[in-house]
Amino acid sequence: MTASSRPVALVTGASRGIGRHIALALAGAGYDVAFTARTVAEGQGRIPPRQGSGTGSEISVPGSLEKSRAEIEELGARALPVRMDLLDLESVREAARTVLAEWGRVDLLVNNAVAHLAGNHDRLLDLDLDVAARTMTGNHLHQLALIQAVVPAMLEQGGGTIVNLCSGSATTDPPAPPGEGGWGVAYSASKAAFGRLAGAVNAEYLDRGVRAFNLDPGFVVTEAGAARGGTSAIADKGFTPTPEDAPGRAVVWLASSPEADRFLGRVVWTPKLVSEL
Repeated sequence: MTASSRPVALVTGASRGIGRHIALALAGAGYDVAFTARTVAEGQGRIPPRQGSGTGSEISVPGSLEKSRAEIEELGARALPVRMDLLDLESVREAARTVLAEWGRVDLLVNNAVAHLAGNHDRLLDLDLDVAARTMTGNHLHQLALIQAVVPAMLEQGGGTIVNLCSGSATTDPPAPPGEGGWGVAYSASKAAFGRLAGAVNAEYLDRGVRAFNLDPGFVVTEAGAARGGTSAIADKGFTPTPEDAPGRAVVWLASSPEADRFLGRVVWTPKLVSEL
């Protein structure tokens, strides 16, 4: 590909939902955007059902690498779609190698992809430990692997920014059991572990120009969440939905504003930040 003077962002999980909106926000803000997802073509998207839904069948959802690529390019940015499976370690490492080989740098890494396995929101005594282990692997260990693959390039180029999409479930007790407005411990525990990565990056590399933020998007009803159903039960417990485009606006600000460093070491609450922008 031809060289570009625009900074490069790598956004994971960007075929739909929060990741797609982040990718589009960055494209509109002057970034070339590499992005990952499992779904290559429109119509191929499948997700597991929500706990307690009474069905074991996967659910069809919109969104794909192809569609996101077209939308990014419509905004005048270069787009580099990369198929990546968060549960496949070699796939994660290969995604980083592909972006660095094609575009030579990553100025901004947005870890948005999340492993939603069938059963990872099961109740405590029903939880399959293998599902819990795979959830931890995808949502923590393989996210760590991607950071390990990208940080050396950031150090070599003189700096970079990482934004990790964390979750309130990591620090907040569920208000009800899974399926009744709460969430499963396999998922929340994996997000709690994931939430420790930004601080480790800052402790080791901030003085060399690489910084990391934890961004809590709030309660966002994505296409996948709406397709699974059950989001109204969460809203009924007092969780006000956040607009789907709000995390993208927050990421752009964290990556570009000279005031953003005051949020290092803190969890950035998207609704509050966006309301103040």
